[in-house]
Amino acid sequence: MSLPATIAIHEKFLKRYHNPNESNMVSMFGFLRKFIAKKKNDDGGGRSEAEEKMYSWIYTLAQADKDLVFEYVRSTERGLSFKEAERRLREGGPNIPLDLVFPSWWQLFWKAFLHPFNIILIVMSTLSYIAQDFANGSIMLTLVFVSVGVRLSQEYGSSRAARQLSELLNSPIKVQRCAGRVVQTELIVQIDQRDIVPGDIIIFGPGDLFPGDIRLLTSKDLIVSQSSLTGESGTIEKVADTQENRSTPLLDLKNICLMGTSVVSGCGTGLVISTGSNTYMSTIFSTLQKKKHLDVFEKGIRHVSYALIGIMVVVVPVIIISDYYSSYNWSESVIFGIAVAVSLTPQMFPLIVNTSLAKGSIAMARCSCIVKSLSAIRSMGEMSILCIDKTGTLTMDRVIMVHHLDGWGFPNQRVLKFAFLNSFFQAELKGPIDDAILAYVYTRGYRFKSSMWKKVDEIPFDFTRRRMTVIAETCSDSIDEENFHDTRYIITKGALEEVLNICNSIEIIDGGSTPPLTLEDRTRILQMSTTLSNDGLRVLGVAIRKITKKNGVTVTDKKRIEADMVFLGLISFFDPPKDSAKQALWGLAEKGVNAKVLTGDSLTLAIKVCEEVGIKTTHVITGPELELLDNYEFHETIKRATVLARLSPLQKQQVVQSLQTQGNHVVGYLGDGINDSLALDAADVGISVDSGASAAKDLADIILLKKDLNVLVSGVELGRLTYGNIMKYIKMSLVANVGSIISLLAATIILKFEPLSPSQLLIQNFLYNLGQIAIPWDKMEERYMKAPQHWSSKKLPVFMVWNGVVCSIFDMITLFFLWFYYGAYTISASKFFHSAWFVEGLIMQSLIIHMIRTEKIPFVQGMASSPIILSTCLVSALAILIPFTAVGTAMGLTTLPLSYFGFLVVLFLGYFFFGQIAKRVYIMIFDQWL
Repeated sequence: MSLPATIAIHEKFLKRYHNPNESNMVSMFGFLRKFIAKKKNDDGGGRSEAEEKMYSWIYTLAQADKDLVFEYVRSTERGLSFKEAERRLREGGPNIPLDLVFPSWWQLFWKAFLHPFNIILIVMSTLSYIAQDFANGSIMLTLVFVSVGVRLSQEYGSSRAARQLSELLNSPIKVQRCAGRVVQTELIVQIDQRDIVPGDIIIFGPGDLFPGDIRLLTSKDLIVSQSSLTGESGTIEKVADTQENRSTPLLDLKNICLMGTSVVSGCGTGLVISTGSNTYMSTIFSTLQKKKHLDVFEKGIRHVSYALIGIMVVVVPVIIISDYYSSYNWSESVIFGIAVAVSLTPQMFPLIVNTSLAKGSIAMARCSCIVKSLSAIRSMGEMSILCIDKTGTLTMDRVIMVHHLDGWGFPNQRVLKFAFLNSFFQAELKGPIDDAILAYVYTRGYRFKSSMWKKVDEIPFDFTRRRMTVIAETCSDSIDEENFHDTRYIITKGALEEVLNICNSIEIIDGGSTPPLTLEDRTRILQMSTTLSNDGLRVLGVAIRKITKKNGVTVTDKKRIEADMVFLGLISFFDPPKDSAKQALWGLAEKGVNAKVLTGDSLTLAIKVCEEVGIKTTHVITGPELELLDNYEFHETIKRATVLARLSPLQKQQVVQSLQTQGNHVVGYLGDGINDSLALDAADVGISVDSGASAAKDLADIILLKKDLNVLVSGVELGRLTYGNIMKYIKMSLVANVGSIISLLAATIILKFEPLSPSQLLIQNFLYNLGQIAIPWDKMEERYMKAPQHWSSKKLPVFMVWNGVVCSIFDMITLFFLWFYYGAYTISASKFFHSAWFVEGLIMQSLIIHMIRTEKIPFVQGMASSPIILSTCLVSALAILIPFTAVGTAMGLTTLPLSYFGFLVVLFLGYFFFGQIAKRVYIMIFDQWL
């Protein structure tokens, strides 16, 4: 990874988890990142040929005049013709960024093949071949190819299912195309992002993702988030009417918008200059390989792997030396040591983990969910808090207009008229509220003569102001307005409190006067809003101001326009809660997942909706109130609060991060709006819906194709099942390996010969590993599924030694039984000892899974799934039969007397009895098993 990338990652980490004493470090990282970025920009920075070509292309277009830009990409101001666009799509292929391309089978093969544990096996196999031990070398390679083959088939099936579902995911882009043979007509059409080609002219607004690298043609109040590229939550202003120079860092170019970045507010048009793998994002990520930070589980797995390798480095030389003092043959001792090292390697670990995740992904696909990150399935099992945006998730997002009231609570058409004109002329970020206003007017037969009005300009909605404004003027003397030729109206609609804040007078509609807005008026209006909100209605305010055409007010001066307004009245809407919401939230609560509602709506409305869907509202707070709290009070309040209203996008992100860092929770976030993007990126599991904003879908780990919250309950269950089965394998393999190593080491020291030959040890390990493949198909106990599960590195070594010693004790009982009962302690009896130890060891390892997988008594209180039972029976049967076959003879084994199998029955009954006692004592001490 490059130095700038490393600095960016450290800077992002410090920003997310910093305390006040670390602010200097954040500044230092920021300075270094900017310094190096500038240096790379000045001297090339050792870029690859592809990067240099991409940089040169973008800077050329950033410096060029807008008229010249069309010539560079061979397009026109009207846009491409449909025929030309189809030709370019055939030549250049679909517009898919490099990081979203599904891997081919050979890429999956190499990913599975180049796992550290497989590399260890290959090295061991090579050493065996060098030592002329071809049989053992072949067994090791067989282990590698079985593991790789099964993992490849599982991951390829999961990838294919995700690819098929991704084709259902819509990312529509507005494009200007031209049509006609003689007279060409400009048309605005919606096409899928994958069909965008260089030369297309796109039209974009708030919430849209840029489908390629874009040279801006027009822009209006355009604010863009580049967090997908920089890792920072800040925004940058973009302007079309400017020409850049080469000294400006690429990410700071004002007239260039890069693929994967998103529109926060404003609108404009742009010319697509690069798509697919030729974009900045794809070119940089192809060499940088953008990755998320490892979570606690992934770090824990890495530490376990290192610990096993460390144990291998320490124990194997001891076993080699011990064996040498028995055999006085270095070659045989080294080969035996290699076989022991192989048995210590959990070869099936990558297979079990990825098979479990792939199985969960396929199950989620059946529920119409696209899983973009396989690890998100496991994180769903660890999730203890789900933060939910109210609109569209708890509610049906089918808004119905109910009231249009003046400042005294009486129905009034004038309020409706100006609300209608505001929504009618609104071009940017038009949503369900606007659709509800228009539908209300049209279906009830109102005649507001919109054709007699002309839009002059608009100030789009943003999440800071929480309102939008339209400037319109009358264009016909048929409208009953005085001085209509010289009159313009500023019409504002938005959150009631925000609208009241810009008003200094109130209209008495019957009298036509506009007296000052008094504190009494404000209190009365807010009380009306509270009453309506308590009935489950969402309330917006409407205000106007008359200006003359000679006024000289410009839209760049928002504060001047949205000031000294006349309050007209309020409008209310009903967005009914989803039928599935209450059932789903109840199901999540049963699983130990607490829901918190994070919304930008009013507190009273949020409380009403939460009460209807069963969320407790005893602790509630608003965004403005959070801003007044110090650091300690903020975190303590977040822990208690269940409903947080009137939050800004940044506050939603801060709430998620507080729960993660101060509460040590694994946090999920469900949202579908632009204002949810920061929180989705910060959450451990980001969840969005297919109909959500493009920016939200891009940052989500899981996308629901259906707005059914019950899918989340299924996701949590699948996550816990996946997590539990992975933990079964980890703990079982550690116990089996530690127990086996202790037993082999003790037996090597006690006996005058190896307890098993290298080939016998490898075949025993191979058969044991085959039996483990069924673990992802096991089931979990009901108690385990009812609570979130978290990784604990501290308890794992204790668990490993606690249970490994129990296994070793029964191995040693077998050794002494063979020694004293059968006299199998001399070299002449080694063949019999090998056979008995091979059978006992393989059956013991096969039965460990039944002891580890449940807190209950195996086979009595808790039965494993059919695949586990079948694999145990199959491996145990092979262990018993092999010594009686030609294969056993070739392995150097011999037949065993019936009395020995009677001893094994008693031995394993004793193992389950004392193992269960050890299990209960462990649970009493640590209050946890898996």
